[in-house]
Amino acid sequence: MATIRDSIGSEIRRIFAEPGGQPIEISREDTGLFGPGSVCWQVHGDVTSMMTGGIASLLMQMLEPKVLAGVWDHSVFRQDMRGRLRRTAAFLARTTYGDRNQALSEIARIRRIHDHVRGTLPDGTPYHANDPEALAWVHVTESLCFLDSYIRYRKPHMTLRDRDRYFAEMAQIGRLLGADPVPFTYREAQRIVQRARPRLRVDARTREIADLLMNQPPSTPRLAPFHHMTMQAGVDLLPRWARSMHGLSISLPARLAVRGGTTGIAAITRWALAEGSTVRNAGS
Repeated sequence: MATIRDSIGSEIRRIFAEPGGQPIEISREDTGLFGPGSVCWQVHGDVTSMMTGGIASLLMQMLEPKVLAGVWDHSVFRQDMRGRLRRTAAFLARTTYGDRNQALSEIARIRRIHDHVRGTLPDGTPYHANDPEALAWVHVTESLCFLDSYIRYRKPHMTLRDRDRYFAEMAQIGRLLGADPVPFTYREAQRIVQRARPRLRVDARTREIADLLMNQPPSTPRLAPFHHMTMQAGVDLLPRWARSMHGLSISLPARLAVRGGTTGIAAITRWALAEGSTVRNAGS
């Protein structure tokens, strides 16, 4: 059984490794921005719910025209989607589990990259990656999707107090990145999403990136069932209005099957990574 667990764990850790298979480096000179008693450490350490939430958040984020334009004009997302996802995982690992200096350095690095990401929307509106409103959309949708996925697949009876603690903790990263508004509670985050809906759009670029995301092959054939279930669970996690905008649907029988299957995969993943989550082990 130990051999099977190690094999599954190695395959999963490989998904999050740096190019060339190198582990993500995590400094632990101190407890960082949050510390081991934080809700962030719990949520971001649950691999399956993070992957499911990550899929949902990407589908949500590309509905915002400024965010979509930045990805379309300046990112290698279309050419190297897996690399982009790994870089996102590395950012989360370093800002969540790294020491304070590493976390702040990672945030400063992202802000420097954003300084050069600017352009014009198809309607002539200028955009800039450090625009507080666009950053807020990325921050809020990512945080909501990660937490909602954790609630669904790890802690369905999570208290509102702990949900609010998560957003209060994540607000540190949002504010340091320059996002505005930044929610400090779960319900405030939901309100921000609802207020943003009138400016959300879908066009040919949105559909192309969503199609690339949903149809990317698994990193290895052995992870194909895990990969497929995670993608469908991400779609299921979306609000109904977001699924409708993307032209995605999932029937009730399929939804029940996906939730049951993902719950099982999450349990297997936790067993395979029993010595610690992939994110934590990535820096070991």
